[in-house]
Amino acid sequence: MMAGRSPKAGTSRFLRGLSLLALTVSVATAFTHTPVGAAGARFLPQTRNEPNFTSDLNAQMRTLWRAITSDSPALGERVFFPRDAYLHMKQGQIPDPAADYQDRLVALFALDVSAYHHLLTTGPGVTFVRVSSAPSDAAWIAPGACENTIGYWHLPGVRLVFRRGTRIESVRVASLISWRGVWYVVHLGPNPRPANVGTVDDFHLGPGVPGPAGGC
Repeated sequence: MMAGRSPKAGTSRFLRGLSLLALTVSVATAFTHTPVGAAGARFLPQTRNEPNFTSDLNAQMRTLWRAITSDSPALGERVFFPRDAYLHMKQGQIPDPAADYQDRLVALFALDVSAYHHLLTTGPGVTFVRVSSAPSDAAWIAPGACENTIGYWHLPGVRLVFRRGTRIESVRVASLISWRGVWYVVHLGPNPRPANVGTVDDFHLGPGVPGPAGGC
């Protein structure tokens, strides 16, 4: 979970690649993140409890799915990494953690939600099928690594599998990290990315494969 550049708004465009679908989207206003899903837990210290990969992960990703299909970054707040936890993690590691959180992580998340929404609402309607993850890809990121003062579990490349008409398709959620035994989205689209625009990560015809392992 390394810091990067602040995003810039772009004009609408649709870019397809073999493994990356990038969508530039216009967002009139950025939402101010309030970590609803972390209420009560955000002020407590981190634990090393590894989140589960069944009911809890599925619940978080279903909320994310609803946020995407309704084009609602505000709903996505419930599963986005808590601000207070991020500030503690980055304290003394980067110049302005609060600005990095709001102007980079939150802003890109809002753009990505709209980009994924555009993909899912283009053409026939879609139906959620399942969450696909690889528990063996989860890794404990120790304090001091990746510009962080607090350790956390990291899970890359969870896939949202859905049906469009009779065809199975999927997209990747780039990066989840833990806070007190709960998985939260920290990067929906890829990190890093070629440009600071809303970007759908690894759109795939078929269920795809979770991962790859690595990153932080």
